[in-house]
Amino acid sequence: MAHETHAKTLPADLGAPLFVDAWKTRALIVGLVFSVVAAGLALLDGSIDHVLRAWLLGLTLTFGFAVGGLALLMVQYCSGGKWGLLLRRPLEAMSRTLPLVFVYWIVIALTQGRLYLWANHGLIDDGVKKGLISHDQLETIEHAIKWKHPMLNPSAFIVVSLICFAIWTFYTWRLNSLALQRDADSPANTPFWIRKFENISGPGLVVYSLTMTAAVIYWVMSLDPTWYSSVYGLLFLVGQGYSVLALAIIVSIGLSKAEPFQTLLRQTEQHDLGKFTFAFVMLNIYLAFSQFLIIWSGNLPEEINWYLDRIRGHWGIIITLDFIFHWLIPFTLLLSRDIKRNKKRLVRICQWMVFAKAFDLFWLIEPNFKDAARNLHASWGIFEYVAVPVAMVAFWIAFFCIQLKSRPLVQTNDPHLAEILEPEHAHA
Repeated sequence: MAHETHAKTLPADLGAPLFVDAWKTRALIVGLVFSVVAAGLALLDGSIDHVLRAWLLGLTLTFGFAVGGLALLMVQYCSGGKWGLLLRRPLEAMSRTLPLVFVYWIVIALTQGRLYLWANHGLIDDGVKKGLISHDQLETIEHAIKWKHPMLNPSAFIVVSLICFAIWTFYTWRLNSLALQRDADSPANTPFWIRKFENISGPGLVVYSLTMTAAVIYWVMSLDPTWYSSVYGLLFLVGQGYSVLALAIIVSIGLSKAEPFQTLLRQTEQHDLGKFTFAFVMLNIYLAFSQFLIIWSGNLPEEINWYLDRIRGHWGIIITLDFIFHWLIPFTLLLSRDIKRNKKRLVRICQWMVFAKAFDLFWLIEPNFKDAARNLHASWGIFEYVAVPVAMVAFWIAFFCIQLKSRPLVQTNDPHLAEILEPEHAHA
């Protein structure tokens, strides 16, 4: 088979294709439909509690997309690599959805007394009356809340979260504004911009790790004030890379149906992104299993109960499915070189990974509540874990599409542009 000899060229129009508007429209429709479904389920359930729990899941998932997108963007600036030319604009657009995530967080901040035992002692009293909290558990919970009160209190929850949002907003603004300045500058100044982004992103990744850990401790881990894990923040950090990379691949392959990504996305880079995703799948299960193995082998009462709440009472079915969904399926499929080089199949795997991440968050969040711990049961409220997060993610996608259309999809003075425009040589 003959070899191509001439490099490809980018089209004059580097903006997002028109079908991104169709993505936005479909997302808005899905968001509205599932919002109505969620409202109907809340009426049937007769309580808003499951809505708020599902809202927390949706917040955690969309927060992972937005702040995780910002983190992966900084990783790219520090590491370089051709994959950055493909994912940079989608990652920037993800980071600019942070205002919507903040709006989602406000709901949790205003209703924290219905979710967190340390924010409302009435939840503990109610659990005792219903027989959900034993005398021994009551002493443990009250001791933990008293000891952790300087950190776990409503004011600290709001102040720490606002500080985190302010820091993430600063880095989002800084990196996005500098990216536009780089676009307008001469290609001769590329080394200067590379150093500048590295100098910002290197410390930024450290700051992100600390602030993200603080956020997930307050928002998720503190749902059970008696339990703690030193690797909890790292688990969420890797989990964000897992879901963000999957979403970014879905977007980039979707954009490749038209210019400019039709020219830009080569099979070589697609294969590289598939291998990158495989690495996150491996790291994700390694950390999750390490935490489980250490706590299970230690068998300490203050630690092991967290897993027992998520294994007994039919939760063993959920954790088994979580292992299959979250690791086994993507791991076995991404072993295949052919699948990583097939656009349609790689998109299906990445879509599955986003679903698996949401399923994993359900397993992390719901058993923290005493009526669900070691007691997986069907009710109208349990369906809120589908309706509410789907609606929230759909509205997030619509906002993401708006951000994606706001600037060119390709950074034309990137040093890897000439290389990525070279044709892939076909072999007989």
